[in-house]
Amino acid sequence: QVQVVESGGGLVQAGGSLRLSCAASGCTFSRYAMGWFCQAPGKEREFVAAISWTAYNSQCADSVKDQFTISRDNTKNTVYLQMNNLKPEDTAVYYCAADIWSKLVSAPDYWGQGTQVTVSS
Repeated sequence: QVQVVESGGGLVQAGGSLRLSCAASGCTFSRYAMGWFCQAPGKEREFVAAISWTAYNSQCADSVKDQFTISRDNTKNTVYLQMNNLKPEDTAVYYCAADIWSKLVSAPDYWGQGTQVTVSS
């Protein structure tokens, strides 16, 4: 079983930056891809970014690829989402997920509880 926990959300002004962290644990974590999804109020959860366990493969949604950077540190079982030039429309709950690469982008099995990101004008 895999446990996934996000942190690093908060309130930031437009144009500012934030770094989200996601820590995964459990014996099945090894070699799992990890990624981020967001869900704004009243909207469906949407894909943001993903990275494979080796970091050889990575993917970002077109809407954020010039703003956000995903990375991971396997020695700490942690992935990061560096969020730059934040805009009010980036306000959402951000969820971390883990699974094999082929499932991560569309239907991951393991989810964190979410961390709130709020961007003020």
